[in-house]
Amino acid sequence: MRVSPYALEHTLGMRWYASDTPGIRGRLRVCAEDFVVDEVSIQPGTEGPYLICRLTKKDWELQRAVREIAKQLSLSHRRIGWTGTKDKHAVTTQLISIYGINEEDLARIRLKDLEIVPVGRAHEPLALGAHQANHFSITIRDTASPDLLSEVTAVSETCHQGLPNYFGIQRFGVIRPITHLVGEQILKGEYERAVDCYVGAACPDEPEEVQAARNTYAEEKNPLAALRSLPVPLTYERAMLHHLVSHPGDHQGALLSLPPRLLSMFVSAFQSYLFNMALSARMERGPGFHLPEPGDRLLFGNGREDLVTAANKGAALMQVSRGRCRVAIMMPGSREFRETGEDDHTVSSLLAAHGIVPESFSRASSLVRTRYDGALRAVSLETDIRSAIEGPDVTLSFSLSPGQYATTVCREFMKADPRDMI
Repeated sequence: MRVSPYALEHTLGMRWYASDTPGIRGRLRVCAEDFVVDEVSIQPGTEGPYLICRLTKKDWELQRAVREIAKQLSLSHRRIGWTGTKDKHAVTTQLISIYGINEEDLARIRLKDLEIVPVGRAHEPLALGAHQANHFSITIRDTASPDLLSEVTAVSETCHQGLPNYFGIQRFGVIRPITHLVGEQILKGEYERAVDCYVGAACPDEPEEVQAARNTYAEEKNPLAALRSLPVPLTYERAMLHHLVSHPGDHQGALLSLPPRLLSMFVSAFQSYLFNMALSARMERGPGFHLPEPGDRLLFGNGREDLVTAANKGAALMQVSRGRCRVAIMMPGSREFRETGEDDHTVSSLLAAHGIVPESFSRASSLVRTRYDGALRAVSLETDIRSAIEGPDVTLSFSLSPGQYATTVCREFMKADPRDMI
């Protein structure tokens, strides 16, 4: 194990690497073709009101792509569903569902670096996490290791044994890692502070004119003036400001002007932050973070849950080693849970420090219209790596389950500044 030297990762709870190599450094996404993602999904049927399409895009953020597709089809973006949000600066292939259109309607879509092909029909829209896996082919360029082959081999073995299943930096915002901070304010019912954070929190990686506009709003709280200074591409911020101009002081309404899926991501990002923090605390207790101890929770492949006790620890270890289940941490929600071990105690302490109680999640659910019951997430991810080395460049090929992050794998190899991995 090795501790991360980067303050940003510590802020987001990603404090440890499972491997102890110094890192090959390098750069991700020199071009979009360096980051290829192919969604693995069940073949759709042939009947139903939802047209299932294979969407291939390059350098497109998914939400923006959906809005543009909806615009060209003259329908609401809410009629388009998907199973996972893929990376922007990449070449990605995934399924989407569109309600109430025919195959010939797709001819109206003419967008650069975006292809949409019908593959079937369904009676229900695609839901988040419903795909089977994602396959990645990722090239890390310009590495700086004196023994590149040895490092790649060593980290590949660690990937097989288990990496910390962190939520990656993109979960919190690549340029502005503040999504969880907005979620915290929503959970507290502090809607004005949530809006202030989303609109007015400037981050150093943004263009200077954007930082200046955000800082001015943070100081003056003048939505009309902010509308005049914020660049037009900042559509979500501008939607909130337009609402505040029309409805002064209605910060709850300003939040509700955002797309529902984006709004729901704020609270789930705070849950992700709590998970990362608890996982890092677990890793600090020792290198066998993925091995069961009394008080741990177990998550089986079929969704069944169990608890580790002193009496069944040996059996639990055997089940984990055979891949039938994994140690998991409870991401908190509206359901109260009884503390059973050190991970639960860590989560409870974090909630208390932030002033969050189960009723906070219930209130957020009513606002966002998304359930936040709480859920288990495995502490480790395991994957088999196929690698190819050409000069200073390394290509990694691997598959991950839904909800796992390719950048979590790449950071183990690179151990680079997280801003070099976005």
